[in-house]
This record gives sequence, C-alpha cells and structure tokens, in this order.
Amino acid sequence: MVDAHSPSEPRSIAITYRVIDTAEDFLVACRALAAADGPVAVDVERASGFRYSSRAYLIQVFRRGAGVFLFDAPAIEDFSPLMDAIGDAEWVFHAATQDLPSLREIDLVPQRIFDTELSARLLGWPGVGLGAVVERTLGIVLKKEHSAADWSTRPLPQAWLEYAALDVEHLLDVRDVISEELEQTGKAEWATEEFADELHRAPKPAPAEPWRKLNGLHKIRGRRGMAIARAFWTSRDELARSTDTAPGRLVPDRALVAAVAANPKTKAELGALREFTGRASRSELNRWWQAFVDGRADTDIPLERVPSDALPPVRAWAGRRPEADARLKAARPAIEAHAEFLSMPTENLLTPEHLRRVCWSPPEPATADAVGRALTALGARSWQVAQTAPLIERAFVQATQSAGEGLESA
Repeated sequence: MVDAHSPSEPRSIAITYRVIDTAEDFLVACRALAAADGPVAVDVERASGFRYSSRAYLIQVFRRGAGVFLFDAPAIEDFSPLMDAIGDAEWVFHAATQDLPSLREIDLVPQRIFDTELSARLLGWPGVGLGAVVERTLGIVLKKEHSAADWSTRPLPQAWLEYAALDVEHLLDVRDVISEELEQTGKAEWATEEFADELHRAPKPAPAEPWRKLNGLHKIRGRRGMAIARAFWTSRDELARSTDTAPGRLVPDRALVAAVAANPKTKAELGALREFTGRASRSELNRWWQAFVDGRADTDIPLERVPSDALPPVRAWAGRRPEADARLKAARPAIEAHAEFLSMPTENLLTPEHLRRVCWSPPEPATADAVGRALTALGARSWQVAQTAPLIERAFVQATQSAGEGLESA
C-alpha cells in the first residue's frame, strides 16, 4: 500500500511498498479505492515458469486519488469488496489477455477495459512493451529486470514490489496520451471493438490430447514411441500438478523427448542418459522408468498423427488447391499494403488465419458482403470486415481473371 501521489512527479524520498495480505488492510484499501473515481490501472503477477497453475500471486491496482495497492492474491479469500469498489470503472491493462484469465479465476471481472499494448499495435508503434510505451508517451524509463521473477516467493523483495507498483503507477497517464492519439488517427472506435473482443472472447477449449503439445514430439518415431511419450507426459503432469511445479522445471520437454527417443532398456540406462536433465530427472527416476514400462505395455496405442481441421501448409496449396493458392497470393499483398497504409501490423488489421480460411473455402458468390459474413463467423470485428472485405473481393476477381488468361494463353 502506498499513499496517493502523482506518478509523474519526481520522488524526493524512497518509497517503501507493502503487500496487503490481511482482511482488515484489504477492506481499508477497498474503501480508499471506492472513495476515488475515474479509471483504475490493473496488473497481475504470476509464477507460470515456476508453478503449475497460472493463478495470480500479486495484483496491483492504482487509482488517482487513492494510490497504488499491492494485493497478495493467495492470502485474500474473497475479492468481492474490490469488485464493489472498482467494478463499474474502466480497467486499464497493458496486454489484457495475459491478465484477464487469472483475474476471472478469483471473480475479478471488469465491465469495460482499455488495453495500452493493443492500442500501441493499432497505432503502429515499433515498440509495444510496457517499457517502450511508457518511454514514448511519458519520457520515463522503467526497469524491467523482474518480469520473469517467481512471484510466488514470500516475502517479496522490496525491489520486486517497486517494479510491480511501477507497472500500474504510470498506466493511467499512458492511457490518456494513447486515447488522444487514437482519436486523432480515427482509430478510437476500432480500439473499442478490440477491447470488447478481448474482454468477452471465449477461452480456447482444452485440447483432447494435451500431451501432443509436447515440444519436439515430431522427433519421436512410431506409435509405440508415442505411447511412451504420452505415459511420460502424463506422469510428469500428475507430479507437477500435485507439487504445484511447472512441468518443465521437473523435466524439460527436450529431456523428456530425448529420453523417449533413446529408448533405454533399463532404469539404469535411463538414469545414465546425459540428455535426461531437470530437477526431478534423478530424484523421481522410479516414476519415469514406470512411465516407460506403462507406455510399452499400453494396448491403447495412439496414432502418430490425428485428424485435424487445420489448413494445409501454404507451401502445399499450389499442388493441392491451386485456385485457393491464387486467391491467397492476390489477397495477402492487398491486405499487407492496406495495413501499411493504416500504419498497423497486418495481423491486427486481419488475423492471417481468417484470411487463409476465406481463401481456402470462399463463399459463393464471393461478394464483399459474403466475404464479410464469412470473416465475421470466423471472429473478425466489424471494423476489420469493413476495411478488408472489399479488398478480398477485388483480389478474388483478380485471381479468377488471371487464371482465365492463363488458360487462354495455354
């Protein structure tokens, strides 16, 4: 907890930050936040590289007239008083999609948001990290040396707390500068649509076979090898979950894959593998060897590759569906050129996968309205549809004409 002050004013004395971890202090902070008004800056610190879960370990909140508050998320059982204090205000984030899931887990759900990182992308700024955005808008240089820290650590060092506080103390001033530039460039309504999409976007469904996300799985040959990899991954995941440890800290993916590929014949051979590393590679050797035993005995052998609705690689389109390849080769440069004209990354103008989907299976007839409906069904926002559907229609006509001319010359 820190008293209210203007974050843009230079500090004459060192500030000591304190983590709020009691019910009494939490309610005092909520009353202070409720007594102030205006938007609130919010940030979340997790320990994803150290812990199994992506839960919030520290929540930072800043509001003008109230100050900055650092909440120890695991120590606070009920966050409803904080929702009551700030729930109907605009919540300002930098990269909201990173923080919203862990906030939802503890029932902290904003009604409306402003995302400074996404806004910087829409404005075409070359640097969109928090440090770059703060420096560009306010001329303040932030230190970012604790971004990958283990935020489950207790007590948290004072240097870490200062870093966490600075993540929100300047954010409202940044928001004001960016909001003005969005208005000046005619992108304010686009940003509002993007913020609403971020806030209400449904989470991706969990994969049916999460073990197939194992990095380096393509190096394993044969269905029996896949069965062993699945057993190994499952055993590691169970241990990681039970100990709340990031799986990669127990045995990194590369070590797991190397062990399966080496196909050791005994537990001693497994333990002797130089590539088999990780903090639990030897202390849990019995567990890992049992995974080999189970995988080799499993009668439910997985397929090496499973059916997918993913599109073929673009490099294969010319041979498999040349007309789709022609459409993409005509449409993609048009989208890229328009993104450059609008001063924003192409992927923010239109998600590349959406363009590929429409080129692979276009509506019939492929009018701008029909293309727009197809893009909307894929998840494109209305401003994206308005900017890109006519371009795609013209590109498809161009591709068809070029194909006809090619046939005539043949």
